[in-house]
Order: sequence, then C-alpha cells, then structure tokens
Amino acid sequence: MELFQDHKYSKYLNFKFNFVQDNYSHSSRGVLRGLHFQKTKPQGKLIQVIQGEVFDIAVDLRKDSPSFGKWHSEVLNHKNKKQFWIPPGFAHGFITISETADFIYKCTDYYDPNDEGCIAWNDPDLAIPWPFKKPILSSKDQAAPFLQEIEL
Repeated sequence: MELFQDHKYSKYLNFKFNFVQDNYSHSSRGVLRGLHFQKTKPQGKLIQVIQGEVFDIAVDLRKDSPSFGKWHSEVLNHKNKKQFWIPPGFAHGFITISETADFIYKCTDYYDPNDEGCIAWNDPDLAIPWPFKKPILSSKDQAAPFLQEIEL
C-alpha cells in the first residue's frame, strides 16, 4: 500500500507539502493524547493508523478563521485505511479505541518541546464527544488549560 505521493496529494489538496519529520505512536485502549499544538511553529500533519483504531480530533486554533474553536473528528483504523490531513494551526488529539493502536504521521515542521501547547481534552466549550468518559492521561494532558485560558 502506498501511503503518500507528493504530486498526487499536492494536486488533490491544492497544497505543496514539505514534510520534514515522520512520527510513530503506539498506544493502549483508553489512552488519550492531546489536544496538542505548536504555538509559534504550527505543524501540518498527515495521519494514518496502521494497526488498531482511534478516535481522532482536530481543533481549529487560527484566530482569523470562521471555524476558530470548532473541531472535526474521524475514526481511523487499519481496515478503513483513512488518512486525516490536519493543517498547520490546529490542535490535535486522539484516543485509542482498540486494545492497541499504531499510529504514523508526517509533519510539515519539526517538533519543539519548548513550543508545545495543550488544551484540556474535556473543555466544555469544545464539547468533544470522546468515546471514553475517564481516559488515561499523561500528567501534561491532565494539567492542560481550557481554550479560553490560552493566549494564542
């Protein structure tokens, strides 16, 4: 299976990709990662699950966008082979639905831990219908503020 061809994707999305980093994540059932974003060096991400299943979320953080603060979700799994394009300027998060999931994504900018921001997964203004009410969270994700508390 081909995962990416620059000329096909550039034509389809009318966007010239410049991927600089590939990432891999392995998670267990109920683990929620996110909602993460880069503050000054936003990353576009092309995401795909190669084993298992996740509920994936992108939240628009572009202040001048008519969809600022709105989110879009996709269920990604190895059977549907869907890919999810998240443009620069969006926060990203996912929760593993299956026992485990292997997740790959291409990024348009380098990850910088000093530039990372995080939004609370359960922000009431976002009202995301996560499939688990009590997910497993990292300490960073447990301490994340709500969107209205963040200066973008």
